[in-house]
Amino acid sequence: MRQTVWIAGILAVGLAIGGYVFFSGERKAPIRYRTAPVERGTVVSVVTATGTINPVVSVQVGSQVTGKIESLHADFNSIVKAGEVVARIDPAVYEARRDQASANLANAKAALTKARADLAQRKRELDRARALLGQQFVSQNEVDVAATAYEGAGAQIEVAEAQVKQAQAVLDAAELDLKYTVIRSPVHGIVIARNVEVGQTVTAGFQTPTLFLIALDLMQMQVDTNVSESDIGGIVEGKEASFSVDAYPGEQFQGRVRQVRNAPISVQNVVTYNVVVGVDNRDLRLKPGMTANVSIIVARKEQVLKVPNAALRFTPPKSERADSQGPGTGGDRAATGSNAALPVVTSGVPSALTKTVWEISPSGDPEAVPIQSGISDGTATEVVSGKLKEGDAVIVGIELSKAGRNPHALPPGFGSGQRRPSSRDRGL
Repeated sequence: MRQTVWIAGILAVGLAIGGYVFFSGERKAPIRYRTAPVERGTVVSVVTATGTINPVVSVQVGSQVTGKIESLHADFNSIVKAGEVVARIDPAVYEARRDQASANLANAKAALTKARADLAQRKRELDRARALLGQQFVSQNEVDVAATAYEGAGAQIEVAEAQVKQAQAVLDAAELDLKYTVIRSPVHGIVIARNVEVGQTVTAGFQTPTLFLIALDLMQMQVDTNVSESDIGGIVEGKEASFSVDAYPGEQFQGRVRQVRNAPISVQNVVTYNVVVGVDNRDLRLKPGMTANVSIIVARKEQVLKVPNAALRFTPPKSERADSQGPGTGGDRAATGSNAALPVVTSGVPSALTKTVWEISPSGDPEAVPIQSGISDGTATEVVSGKLKEGDAVIVGIELSKAGRNPHALPPGFGSGQRRPSSRDRGL
């Protein structure tokens, strides 16, 4: 009897321990998914780039002669007119060269006058010799000598005339150099850079020194940006663009693509193209040299079906996928990470790409839904075709369990702000 009591007691204790372990032990928490609705709205695809604000036309004013800066008549931000004097170079050296060239010209003209007088004398001597030859007072040899002297005097006149032209050219060059000592603005504009000081010597050798940089009109500016070759396909002249500058945080400036230059720019095997964005700067707030963060609109679609990009990036745990998936649904491909990185489409309107999103099946498991995606704005992607319709809920992440983070949960903030799946979403 005692043995039976002991056996019954041992069994009771074993059952109590097993029940405690069964009811109180760690149990796998069910996975709860975050979902977001499929909506209809506007999707705008943009290309982002960094550029520099520059004047549309800027002219470098230099010096064609070497010398010391004698005076400056323009400074930073000076408004100048075409032909206005902006600087003077010491003209003393060039005045001396001009005077010397002028004296050489006078000397050459005097030599020409002397040569003409000598020609007249040789002409008279030749005529006299010919007259005496008829009377047989001189020999034929004397007549020939007079004729040769006459022809030589004629050639000397041509030499003197050439020397006069040469001296005149030297004088013209000296006067031109003297004229270049007065530096004038070639355009109407505003001085944005001055690179010299009074007393500084400028040397005009193989390269013309730049004294001033004059912008033609600061009320019309342009942003020079470099766009990668993968994004250049959707950018054409006339596309809308917006940009911001650090000087005015939170403010967007509007412009349009003015030019897409065909010359490639290759830096470390990265090919880019220069895109020029024109902007109105009537308030003169934009300064040359500012760095602009540019967004160029390459595609816009109104009232299209769109899904969050988080839904395209989501991949459920392999053990949680719905068993009802058949071949060709794209579920296996998605589970291997095909949606791990959605390529943002920024080069116009591309052909549709096959992607996979996930819905919650009636059994509560994720179910793959293949779609054809279109353009993206970085937050949402257009649905070109597929079984999704407006109002459907797609999975964007996994919620945390009460005991802590689920091992299959996504990083913090991934798909945050979405509503908790209701019993209707889970098919309950």
